[in-house]
Amino acid sequence: MDTPGNLFVVAAPSGAGKSSLVKALFELDSHLAVSVSHTTRAPRGQEQDGREYWFIDEPAFRQMIERGDFFEWAEVHGNLYGTSRTTVETRLAAGEDVVLEIDWQGARQIKQLFPHAVLIFILPPSWDELRQRLTRRGEDRPEVIERRMDNARIEVPQARFFDFVIINGLFETALFDLKTVVHSQRLKYAAQLRNKSQVFKALGLA
Repeated sequence: MDTPGNLFVVAAPSGAGKSSLVKALFELDSHLAVSVSHTTRAPRGQEQDGREYWFIDEPAFRQMIERGDFFEWAEVHGNLYGTSRTTVETRLAAGEDVVLEIDWQGARQIKQLFPHAVLIFILPPSWDELRQRLTRRGEDRPEVIERRMDNARIEVPQARFFDFVIINGLFETALFDLKTVVHSQRLKYAAQLRNKSQVFKALGLA
């Protein structure tokens, strides 16, 4: 799929700060579009249907899988998550830059389907800090936090398969790094060729 828009895929273990970083990035960059994923998990805190996720039950999710509605899907922490194929393809074809917040399994699926997708992995500065963040947010029972920590030890090594790795120790620094990755990708020759094809043709470069 060769589209004028760029596709950024952000993954991280639970508690690393992925959602906060992406939310802050959108406040700084009006040219980014978010693709809201579907999930079978229940909403947390102030989450709203259609804003953070589309919250659906498992039978409806399974039907979407059978229809081929998902770009990618995976089971994470006992819940199902999927990215709408139509939404992503339509926005990229229109020249929009799309950001996906998904797990590492989905990210690697996307890379196979969309080779010029930019994969970004967010790491915590340490295991102790990750545990503290999971505890501080006060959303999970102790046994759930332990499960998330166990899963994180599987997720973190996947960073080696990503294009960029950002360590979220100081939030402002991590946000600057994320913004830099997005801007740098837009200036790559191949990305400019896709997005500014008329200029390249006029200059005899395409």
